[in-house]
Amino acid sequence: MTHITTAVYLGLLGASPYILYELFRFISPALYENERRYSVQVAGIIYVLFLIGVLISYFVLFPISFRFLGTYSVSAKVVSNITLDSYISTFVSLTLVMGVVFQLPVIAFFLGKMGIITSKMLTCYRRHSFLMILLLAAIITPPDIMTLVLVTIPLYLLYEVSIRVVKIIE
Repeated sequence: MTHITTAVYLGLLGASPYILYELFRFISPALYENERRYSVQVAGIIYVLFLIGVLISYFVLFPISFRFLGTYSVSAKVVSNITLDSYISTFVSLTLVMGVVFQLPVIAFFLGKMGIITSKMLTCYRRHSFLMILLLAAIITPPDIMTLVLVTIPLYLLYEVSIRVVKIIE
């Protein structure tokens, strides 16, 4: 079953540009010309940010966190058994979460457009946001400091990008 679910996940990831294209073709007749242009740009940015999150997870985060989980030992009497199912489950969940978390600038853009947040507010609460990012990184990563730092740094950089994005639309 693990082989099938892995193939489905990789197939969805590989086919996602075509799936997005077909969704856009379905929705686009109901949009005005300026909305159509705007939605193509937003969908492109969302897709690129998701791919960046997936690639960072795949090339940087997952190898380090898996190395930690593979060598972690509570005691000499307890042996770590890594199954293919646990490996794939950890990989898919970490990769998907990183792809979704990388949508922070897009969420900030829409919240800024609605007037819910401002760049001044984001700048004022920068320290609080850093702690929230640290907490989020601790939740989505395995319990080691290196992975926590490797997730916190890009998330904080995305927060800074979000401040710039909201400042542009104000």
